[in-house]
Amino acid sequence: MAKSLLDLAFDFVSQRKEEVAFKDLWAYVSKEAGLDEEAAAKKISPFYTNLKMDGRFVTLGENKWDLRSRHTFDKTHIDMKDVYSEVEISDDDTEEEDEEEKEYNKILEGDEPTDEVEPEESSEENKEEDL
Repeated sequence: MAKSLLDLAFDFVSQRKEEVAFKDLWAYVSKEAGLDEEAAAKKISPFYTNLKMDGRFVTLGENKWDLRSRHTFDKTHIDMKDVYSEVEISDDDTEEEDEEEKEYNKILEGDEPTDEVEPEESSEENKEEDL
């Protein structure tokens, strides 16, 4: 039975003592799986996605991969506080957003926004008045 692409990747990374660049990993896997250029082009994206989701592997930055079992949690864990930060909003933006919110709330409450023009009467009504 043929091995899956991820199993081939696991074997390759297991034999190495250092992390592996994705391009080297993919070159090995596609060659071992006997993929021609067209098939390799179609399978590289799903392979990358599956590699990221497979718990045996970990990315170490700069598209370098290794086995998760070789690394401690604190080295491979990404603290989401470092990823997301509060964005400062200038006072001008805040005032503009407050004004937009007030206009929106007026519309929701059934009040007409202050800057809108009254619709013109229909042409039918104008014709009747002219007669």
